[in-house]
Amino acid sequence: MPPILTPDELAAIAGEADVRILDVTYFLDDPTGQTARRGFEDAHIPGARFVALSGLADPDSDLPMTLPQPEHFAHAMSEVGVGHADRIVLYDRSPLHSSARVWWLLSLFGAKSVALLDGGLEAWRAAGHPVMVGPVGAPEAPGLFVATADLTRVRSLREVRTHVEAGDAQIVDARSPGRFAGAEPEPRPGVEPGHIPGALNLPYSKLFEGDGRWKSPQAIAEAFAAAGVDPARPMVATCGSGITACVLAFAAERIGGTMPVYDGSWTEWGSDPSTPKAKDA
Repeated sequence: MPPILTPDELAAIAGEADVRILDVTYFLDDPTGQTARRGFEDAHIPGARFVALSGLADPDSDLPMTLPQPEHFAHAMSEVGVGHADRIVLYDRSPLHSSARVWWLLSLFGAKSVALLDGGLEAWRAAGHPVMVGPVGAPEAPGLFVATADLTRVRSLREVRTHVEAGDAQIVDARSPGRFAGAEPEPRPGVEPGHIPGALNLPYSKLFEGDGRWKSPQAIAEAFAAAGVDPARPMVATCGSGITACVLAFAAERIGGTMPVYDGSWTEWGSDPSTPKAKDA
């Protein structure tokens, strides 16, 4: 299964026994996912299930959206009927393109085949495919998700600090130029505006067409180059809380690169009094 599916490609396989479709919509002002779940019940792809991102984060962390333990993630996936060997298709209705975060989590924890629906639910409906309304009950049987963590896909604060001191990796920030420069306030209390010293700014929005579809690999490569990012050199993605950094990580893989994610991102770095901060464009 390719990493991106068109609505027609998804429609062609949606009824197959090993295909699992997940709505993983997440909004910043809806941390528990209740608004997103109501949106799912208003309209969703037939056969899809809703998964709240809050259930895929470490419940013991002080940070808003960090990597859970493997057994926590495996339980959450198994509960919605997803196994690690299934073909898993993700979509969302979020301006954050939150399906990229779940792609990263699934890939890190050993899922064999994960794809994103290009353009999400809007593209599905625009292509003339049906939607269903109402809540979805529990699956007939739980999935079998065996989670094995690939920690080469993630970076800690200590590791990013080492990269900054050594200058041996490109730190690429997915936030808006205003937040990157420290010209806009941070949405979370106690987080200082600015960015990691030496970081490059590649706003995640530059990787999408106006209708929410992913840009072509050539256009993605051009966006990386315009931001001064060389995909052939070591890279680390960061953002506000680790969600849109995963958009950069997915885009990097589309052009043959590898981009681990700094999971604590600016929420962790910006709230730590011991870390250096930069405030410029």
